Amino acid sequence: MELSSPSNPKLKYVVKLRSCSAREESGEMIVEGFRECRRALDNGYRPRAIFHCADFYLKNENEPALVEECAKKGAEVYSCTKMCFEKIAYKERPDGLLMVGPHVSIKLADLKLPENALVIVTEAIEKPGNLGTILRSADAAKVAAVIVCDRTTDIHNPNVVRASTGTMFSVPIVEATSDEALAWLKSRNFKILAATPHAEKLHFEVDLTGNVAIALGAEQYGLTAKWMDGAELRVRIPMLGLADSLNVSAAATILVYEAVRQRIAAGMDRVPDFIPWHGESRHDH
Repeated sequence: MELSSPSNPKLKYVVKLRSCSAREESGEMIVEGFRECRRALDNGYRPRAIFHCADFYLKNENEPALVEECAKKGAEVYSCTKMCFEKIAYKERPDGLLMVGPHVSIKLADLKLPENALVIVTEAIEKPGNLGTILRSADAAKVAAVIVCDRTTDIHNPNVVRASTGTMFSVPIVEATSDEALAWLKSRNFKILAATPHAEKLHFEVDLTGNVAIALGAEQYGLTAKWMDGAELRVRIPMLGLADSLNVSAAATILVYEAVRQRIAAGMDRVPDFIPWHGESRHDH
């Protein structure tokens, strides 16, 4: 079906999904961009609809193939004029692909973890971009799950999807209260790590093998006393300049990759294969 009027109800519904309340009520979310859509599909996501505009991707073969794949998965397919797609596009520079589909979070009770699991816990993270970047780092580090506690930002916000570059579909995401998450982690013998500038030990001076949960607090205030009191491991990241703290997503990457380093050194994880560089494609940004 081709959509040529910006007032089409289908387009108005997509625009409405930019609102948290609309996403909560419908149970649906927006996934925009080739890379984000590709990674969603590669991880088993089944969109309910896909909107596309050939004016943006021109003669590239990847986009039409992706649209066809969505159709085979049962998604409704809507071809849009350039003006119509610009109405629904969330990106400043759209590339002509936007999927609508169900939420992706699972329940804590349904989470299945491997032996010696590494998980990330976030408490009241406010900025969607930070949460998305944390998810991207979690995917890169092969984190077993991200547990979002006492949320203040909607995990299905389009900015979370965009900042994660679609990796939110490859990492199990759980929403829970702090009390629920703490009880669940304690019952499974997780060591909880909390970063604080007041800790004596540096982040690379503690054992991060075994079952480890890296807890991260809100951008302005950090972790609450509930998580600090529940943490067996309290560490600080060395700050050698004027700044006394890091962005929460930057701190998450530093901490999680110290755990990766230790696990590779202990033979628990393999060293990733070397990938020769042959220049970047248009979808590598």
